[in-house]
Amino acid sequence: MSWEDLASTALVGTDRRPYPEALLEDAAVEVARRRAGRRLLTDVSTEQAVPRATAEEQPAAEEEREAASRRAAERLVRILGGEYGRLLPEWLAAAAASGRRVPAYVLPELLDRGGRDRSIRAHLGVLAGQRGRWLAGRNPSWAYLLEEPTGETWELGGAADRRAHLRRLRAADPARARELLESTWARETPDDRTEFIELLADGLSMDDEAFLEAALDDRRREVRQEAANLLTRLPGSRLARRMAERARACLTIAGDTIVVEPPGECDRAMERDGVRPKPPRGIGERAWWLQQVVARAPLATWGQAAARLLAMKIPDWDSEVRTAWVRAAVLQRDPEWARAMFAWDPIADLLGALGPNEQQELAANFVKNHDVDSQLIMVLGGVSPHWREGLATAVLRKILKVASSQPWNLGELVKLAGERIDPALCDLAERYSPEQPIQQVAALLRFRADMTKELA
Repeated sequence: MSWEDLASTALVGTDRRPYPEALLEDAAVEVARRRAGRRLLTDVSTEQAVPRATAEEQPAAEEEREAASRRAAERLVRILGGEYGRLLPEWLAAAAASGRRVPAYVLPELLDRGGRDRSIRAHLGVLAGQRGRWLAGRNPSWAYLLEEPTGETWELGGAADRRAHLRRLRAADPARARELLESTWARETPDDRTEFIELLADGLSMDDEAFLEAALDDRRREVRQEAANLLTRLPGSRLARRMAERARACLTIAGDTIVVEPPGECDRAMERDGVRPKPPRGIGERAWWLQQVVARAPLATWGQAAARLLAMKIPDWDSEVRTAWVRAAVLQRDPEWARAMFAWDPIADLLGALGPNEQQELAANFVKNHDVDSQLIMVLGGVSPHWREGLATAVLRKILKVASSQPWNLGELVKLAGERIDPALCDLAERYSPEQPIQQVAALLRFRADMTKELA
């Protein structure tokens, strides 16, 4: 009997429509037969046919990259299965850097994961190889892969290819990258303009000022905001000069005291320069405008060293001004101010203005003098890997010190240490202490060290 006959018989019942055999057993066999015989161009989740590009199915193109080794692939399967699952981005980045691709048998599970987690897609376009892209054309839930970079040019590639191309060109020749973007700017979609302008942060200089100043008039708010952020990093820009004038009208230095008078309104000129008129909940309008104006004014506006300014009295609006200086140090990536503001408000974003050595030195001192809490976790999260011996030892010592009291976020600190410490220090961690939390760090470092060797 056909599937339709089996289904209708089941619906009306065998009392009304006698069936000579075991109906449910035959139906189960028919279900298995239909699934096994389904054409590849059918979306399993919706039973809808996927349009064919041609009448005859074409095989996948020949692969251009070698597959990762068997051991490396087996480790990837373990990671996908939940063993140290947070290392998946690191494995993918290392595999992409090695010039390898993912073996075909791992692709279905990896592509399913990419469908649920956008954060791992950055390298999938190349790691999936020709087979992966062939499969993505036949399964709608994997179609996102066709938007990931493959190395095509600015003219021929999709959105992700064009971002990757612009990023590479910007790193090699900033002027040419900006000129290329200018040549097509008027035709770009608002979403693409937003993503492309962010890439100008790499190699930013006064040569970009005219283009960014024009972008302040863009229809898309996100484009205007990013243009203002980048111009804030250029002390000689017209926006920086306008913000300096506004900031000087708000802050007056009189001896060892700073007198503050916030803006009375947020006019259109301020909005164009990136000041957002509507404050977040819990912040007054004038306080919000003050923070943004001071944050976008060049730090040289104040003519004083950061440490001296921070020692001055601010009778009114003290917290708002200091918060603005924190934001200014982050936006302008000023090492002196980041150093000084970290002592006042140790947040991870300030570490981005410092080099890796100083990041780790400040973080190590912070770990020594701070309890294991969410702030410590966030600060350590802002330190770029791989942590060297000084910071690694400080963190291991802290873990050992609090292991007996078992604070609620000890597990997160252990994971972070295992994921960020240089895996070459796995022997140091193994010898440091036999206590279980330390050995958990050591095991994760050993796992990463082996992973690195397999992908080398």
